[in-house]
Amino acid sequence: MTGGLRHLALAMVLFLASHSLTTRPGFRRRGEAVFGRAGFTAAYSILSLALLAWMIAALRAAPVIPLWEQAPWMRLVPLVAMVPASVLAVAGLTTPNPFSIGPGGRGFDPGRPGILRLTRHPVVWALALWAGAHLVANGTVAALMLFAPLLLLALAGPVLLDSKRRRALGEAEWRRLTGYPRAWRPALAETGWRRLAGGLALYAALLLLHPVVIGFSPLP
Repeated sequence: MTGGLRHLALAMVLFLASHSLTTRPGFRRRGEAVFGRAGFTAAYSILSLALLAWMIAALRAAPVIPLWEQAPWMRLVPLVAMVPASVLAVAGLTTPNPFSIGPGGRGFDPGRPGILRLTRHPVVWALALWAGAHLVANGTVAALMLFAPLLLLALAGPVLLDSKRRRALGEAEWRRLTGYPRAWRPALAETGWRRLAGGLALYAALLLLHPVVIGFSPLP
């Protein structure tokens, strides 16, 4: 079920629809009531990974319809962009975050927000870097269908999430939690070398797995 652009479009629609459902408080509450919070998160993560695998398979099987010719420098864009994307993803998924995608706000310390000093939405920006960089390097109709909607979703995500969280927390609590200054040095110190090393390890794993999963090496 991955042999054409229609299958890629269907996989994309289902992926985006599944993410839109989780933004509805009623859907999340019912899911957590049935499966528990951890069970709902696990089930949703498995569904997201399955849909992502379907999209990748559909992309590989889709007909190659070029939109622009790949210049040599374009292959370097993902190689460079995926370094900060990997660090943002690992740091974002391991740092308490009451504002965005991640492990949740339990344990969040506004005095030591870590990677959140740079952005409240590190995982979303990791997605934006991944989608934008791969869109540059893959100038086909199928790549545009896959990466462009994900890039637009990631770019709109911080604004939408901030608006939602601000309403939920209330103005006074929002200001208390977001009153820390944004600065590189304390952000790196609070993020810690383990998260930075984890991001680099993820980057290395992506390079190694790319030929197996995608079918070709990303290296020039």
